[in-house]
Amino acid sequence: MKYISVNEYATKYSVSERTARNYCATGKIKGAFLTGKTWNIPEDAAQPSRKKSSQPIMPLLAVLREQKAMKLKGGIYHKTQIDLTYNSNHIEGSRLSHDQTRYIFETNTIGITNESINVDDIIETTNHFRCIDLIIDRTEESLTESFIKELHSILKSGTSDSNKDWFAVGDYKRLPNEVGGTDTTPPKEVHREMNALLKEYNSKKKKSFEDILDFHQRFEAIHPFQDGNGRVGRLIMFRECLANGHVPFIITDELKMFYYRGLQQWPGIKGFLMDTCLTAQDQYKMVMGKFEVE
Repeated sequence: MKYISVNEYATKYSVSERTARNYCATGKIKGAFLTGKTWNIPEDAAQPSRKKSSQPIMPLLAVLREQKAMKLKGGIYHKTQIDLTYNSNHIEGSRLSHDQTRYIFETNTIGITNESINVDDIIETTNHFRCIDLIIDRTEESLTESFIKELHSILKSGTSDSNKDWFAVGDYKRLPNEVGGTDTTPPKEVHREMNALLKEYNSKKKKSFEDILDFHQRFEAIHPFQDGNGRVGRLIMFRECLANGHVPFIITDELKMFYYRGLQQWPGIKGFLMDTCLTAQDQYKMVMGKFEVE
């Protein structure tokens, strides 16, 4: 079979090269594959149907998928993997630095260090990279309990928690827990509460930015897992922004206390969490501008 370049395909069907690359990255051109950083497109590949979709893929998601497939270093996918993983883990107590997180992502090695490093911090860092790939790949799916449990399973797989009989990796908690001194949903009620939350959330065809934040706050209040709720919850927020055409965001260490206050105050005062997340969104928009992503 003969193959043509993105430029040749774009010329053939009178579309932009970006559109052609997006077709490849989102699997709309059957048989297209990457060689290094170059897409190879079957010469006889047809143009994908351009019928309107209720949930069109946003350019950012297409770029993330393309750079993920290319294993491109130095792009927005690369930066997102490192920044989201470092900040989300750091909020939960990981002692790995941003540079150590970057080194693990770029080299798949730990690097030389004179300090003691918690093995779980390393495992959860590599696992978090895999979770980000999962949310990038599967934004078109409805948010379900099984998908959320899959994220938790990936995040906690191979950690010391996975060796504890009472710790359910990839399943809801078995023991009661609290967060910030506040009681959470008892284990026997978690499935019912999660099922109701997801049913209400998925009944909305187009989720607003506020809908996504509301889901996140209620998810964290339920606290369905024994551990890992914050990281799973923030992964879901990032995914749902991508799925619904909103610019995603990363809660940084500088925003952590405002974020916690926002979660606590959300039922009564939504402005705290909304303002914090909008600030984080503005920061990510600057990253998008730097990499010339629409």
